[in-house]
This record gives sequence, C-alpha cells and structure tokens, in this order.
Amino acid sequence: MGKEQIDHGRYLILDFIRRSGQVARIDIANQCNISQATVTTITAKLLKAGLIEEIARDTTEKEARRGRPRVDLKLRNAAHMVAGVKVENNSVSVILADFEGKQLCKLRQGLADTVSSANDLASEIYTAINTLCENNNYSMQDLSATGVGIAGFVDASSGVIHWSPSIEQRNIDFGAILQARLGMPVYLDNDANLAAMAEQYFWHGVDTPNFLVVTIESGVGIGIVMDGKVYRGSRGFGAEFGHTKVQLEGALCRCGQRGCLEAYISDYALVLEAKVAGLPLAGNTQEEQVQALFAAAQSQEPISLSIISKARRMLAMGLANLVNIFDPQLIVLVGSQMQEGHVYSEDMIETVKNSIVQINASAPQFVVHKSGDALWAHGAAVYALEKVAQQTLRGL
Repeated sequence: MGKEQIDHGRYLILDFIRRSGQVARIDIANQCNISQATVTTITAKLLKAGLIEEIARDTTEKEARRGRPRVDLKLRNAAHMVAGVKVENNSVSVILADFEGKQLCKLRQGLADTVSSANDLASEIYTAINTLCENNNYSMQDLSATGVGIAGFVDASSGVIHWSPSIEQRNIDFGAILQARLGMPVYLDNDANLAAMAEQYFWHGVDTPNFLVVTIESGVGIGIVMDGKVYRGSRGFGAEFGHTKVQLEGALCRCGQRGCLEAYISDYALVLEAKVAGLPLAGNTQEEQVQALFAAAQSQEPISLSIISKARRMLAMGLANLVNIFDPQLIVLVGSQMQEGHVYSEDMIETVKNSIVQINASAPQFVVHKSGDALWAHGAAVYALEKVAQQTLRGL
C-alpha cells in the first residue's frame, strides 16, 4: 500500500469518526469497507497522536455481564484549537473552535475601512483574533491554524486573492501576508465556499451529497457541494454566481464588469438604485440604508417596491438557472437579506419553480438559514481543522 493510499485511509477513518460522533471499530470497518486489522492499526496511530480518544459505550446490564465493556472512538476535542474568520463589508467575525468543530467563543469587531491594504487588513484580523483569545484566557500560541473566508476571487490552493472588494490590491498573496502576521498556518477560501462547508458539517447539508449555498449580503456568492465535495473550478475560483451575466451592457458591478447579477440584488446595488431614483434613505451605513429601503417597501412606497420587485425577479432568474444547470437536492439561502425576508419571498421561490425544466419530479428544497455571521466564521474554522488534520496525518 502506497503512502497516498495510507493517508487516504487515515483521513477516511478520521472523517468517519467525526461524522459519527462516536463509533465502534467494528462499525468503522463495516461502513468504510476496510478490514478490521487495518482499522485497528490506523486507529492505534490516531490514538497515539492524540487525535482521537476512547469512550465507554453505554451498555445494558445484560451486555455488561458478557464481559469486557465495549468502547467507542471519538475525536479528542483538545487535540487542536483553531480560529475561523469571516471578513465582512465593514467588520470581521472571529470564532475559536476545538478539534470537534465546536464553537468555544466568538467576537465581531468593526473594520477601519470597507476597503484597505492587504497589510492593514492582516493587522486588523490579528487584533480581532488576539482580542478574542485574551478575553477568554487563551493565547495565540494555543491555536494550530486560522481559516479565513473573504469575498472575491480566491485561489484556495495558493492563498492568492486575485480580486476582493475588501482589499485595494489585485493578485496579492494575502495568505503569505496573513501567515507572517499571525505566526501560524493560514488557509484562505472564498467565503461562500466556507459557508457551504459549515452547512455540510453541521446544518442543512449533513448527509446531503449535492447541494448549493447561495449567499446574498454586501455581495452575492455561491458554494457548490457535488458528491460530498466543495467544487472550486479548474482555476481555483469558480462558482462566481454573483458575476454571472443577467443583462447585456447592464449595470456596472464593483468587479469592473457590467450586467452581473450582484449589480442588481446585493446591498450596495439596492442602495445605489434607490439613490439614482431620488429615494432618500436614512442611515449612515450601507446596512442601515438597506434596512430603510425595505422599511419603505413594507410601507408600500412605490419606488422602493419597484426596486425590491426587480431584485426578486433577477434573483429568481438566477436561481432557476442554477437548478437547471446543477439539479441539486437542496438550495440553502443565507446572508443579511435572508434574515428579514427582504429579497427572499415565497412568491419568488414559486417563480423559480415555474421557471425550471418541468419534469415528473419534485423541485429542489429551498431553505433559509438565519444563523447570521456565525455560519461563515464556523465554516472558516472547519476549513482550518480539515487542513490541520491532513497535515497531522501526513506526519504520522
């Protein structure tokens, strides 16, 4: 058996233990189609490395009389601790998570600017993580790695950000800059991909091999899970739903292109359209102005109603295209506009269902996830945990 096969077997067993919560060795062998001898050998190494631990299984009195009590295996939550970071429009959300992925504590901290240099953003991320550690009696040295989700064109394999609305420079090796600033391994990815990983590990995507996560807030993104794996494209930054074209020579998007879906349904696009139409919006921040726009629509103000109606039609068209292309089991909608049902509505979902290829089968399930910023940062932590586990297994 080659080293690559051994690494795969170790990771397969570790991941099965994670998904099971706690499980007996015999069940690992049966479910993973691996010999009991191999399972015993690999789990012995995982125990020695401190990645897993044995835990007594609750047994009946009859089972206890038969002899040695059975033990299960579970992840050892103290094996590693990581930080998960979500860079937002004007703030940064951070959580600390143990090796099982359980959230230990969290913090949301404002950013000095919505767009900054790579070095300045790295410093603000460092400050946020360090503050969270100090507030909860941890040290930065307690962390094995940090995962970071950020909007834009992110090459997860190299850590290079080709473009992000949060960073002034293009084609910047932000992974290297942040790793030098934090003094630990850093793993970057597009924030929508990490939202999909969080759904896959903890929420609606558990045991669902094919699903999509569509994110709508200051920008528009998508995370695609196909056959249980996050799809990133051949260049490492595919699945840019917000930058699919919905109108020829249409509205200018902040990516520099015209006619992008994001330029019609994101927060900044809605605020801009309201201002162009001469609709005054109360509030100093983009978030406050978006809230004011939706409040006006709820009061039946004509201009705001027209803007929201157009955004819903654009989103319905985009979602229908996704269904026709991917045929997913599930589409999870997340983001600030999902919290209050702003752009989302049951009528909009019905429009989607009426716009997809009609066959004698049910349309995919649509779910709104209202967990807020915790979802994104949790996904970033999960990503860091996966990488830490892979590196540890290779070193066994």
